[in-house]
Amino acid sequence: MFLIHGGKQLHGTIDVTSGKNSPVALLMGSLVIKGKVRLEDMSRVEDVERVLELLESIGVSYAWETEKIVVLDTSKPLTLESIDRQACRKLRISLLLFGALCARERSYKLYKSGGCKLGNRSIFPHAHSLEKFGIRIISKTRWYEVVTRKLAAAHVVMYESGDTATENVILAAVLAPGTTTITFASANYMVQDLCHMLVAAGARIEGIGTTTLTITGVKRLHDVSFAVSPDPVDAMAWISLAVTTQSPLTIRHCPIQFLELELEKLSVMGQKYRLGKKRKAKNGKTDLVDVTIRPSTLSALPDKLYGRPFPGLNIDNVSLFVPLLTQAKGRTLVHDWCYENRALYYLELQKLGAKVTLLDPHRVFIEGPTPLIGNELICPNAIRPAMALLIAMIAAKGTSVLRNTYPIERAYEDLVGRLTHIGVSIQRVDARPDSIVF
Repeated sequence: MFLIHGGKQLHGTIDVTSGKNSPVALLMGSLVIKGKVRLEDMSRVEDVERVLELLESIGVSYAWETEKIVVLDTSKPLTLESIDRQACRKLRISLLLFGALCARERSYKLYKSGGCKLGNRSIFPHAHSLEKFGIRIISKTRWYEVVTRKLAAAHVVMYESGDTATENVILAAVLAPGTTTITFASANYMVQDLCHMLVAAGARIEGIGTTTLTITGVKRLHDVSFAVSPDPVDAMAWISLAVTTQSPLTIRHCPIQFLELELEKLSVMGQKYRLGKKRKAKNGKTDLVDVTIRPSTLSALPDKLYGRPFPGLNIDNVSLFVPLLTQAKGRTLVHDWCYENRALYYLELQKLGAKVTLLDPHRVFIEGPTPLIGNELICPNAIRPAMALLIAMIAAKGTSVLRNTYPIERAYEDLVGRLTHIGVSIQRVDARPDSIVF
């Protein structure tokens, strides 16, 4: 658990990491390459470690070349019968095996996955789209039976523009004979990263960054080295922390293409910030800038805040707006429509003194500005609401205890070290400290 002494202004600079969404997609996507895959600028977050355990259990070997570079060898025959069941259950991203394995495995069993507790999360968009390539997914009580007939290109209209579902279709298409068209695809950052890595390995993909992709199947992909892009949701967490605590922080290496609308919303609220010089990420694809946040007086947005598939305010960033909205004058309606239960987690901020009113399972009113006061809470089993709660605790005056911090560490690397670097008084403790006064 974390012990936090909050209510202080922070200072300095923080570097954006690659988070979890792109790294785990690239790791799973390495299976279609069937060779050596070298990934640079990887985050050492819990979900990355779990995916590596999963891949190792089926015959993939890997080694950390440096702290941030991992090299995988996916060329050996796979042993799906020995798959790590626990890793499957913890990782919703294990669903990417559907697309990643369709060209190399005729049939196998995949144990059902878990991930964040956000209500019903159907695999229908995956199964419906992949069936068009000749991939049949049969749901049993504890696992899926996956059978691939003759793999062939297809025209796929995405039933749902989900990131993982789109990635699954891309992975199936790159080795499927013929030309595949995908419409209503997700164009989110992790999807683009996956496409760029596959192209670097010899895939033929047109329309990257749009909602229509044209993929011409190739016979095989070759070894590849690719640098992961910095993660915009990681960046938004630090932006939210700076805004909520009214701190002069510089967040370095922000992927600006995926944060422009978030910054525009903040600008409308009265937030002052400065953008540094634009440059390319190490992979030559993503535009990066440094964002310097200045202490500002905020007003509530004139209309509701909601997320949508890219291009739009990132669905994961909706949660990260919640703590800063508690410090804005007026009332903001947050419509978190995408997941059934995520808005319920925002009620936890009431225990810190925030004025949060639940209207229904998807909508809350947040009223501010409200002084936040420390308390002891249990971390929600959902990454972004958990990070939002931690941000509010850092802004809250007094002492806070956050228990069960694993959900945050699934996606945010070296939290205690990075937070300490910018002046947060936080420490990890193994048991309840004595003499905490709330």
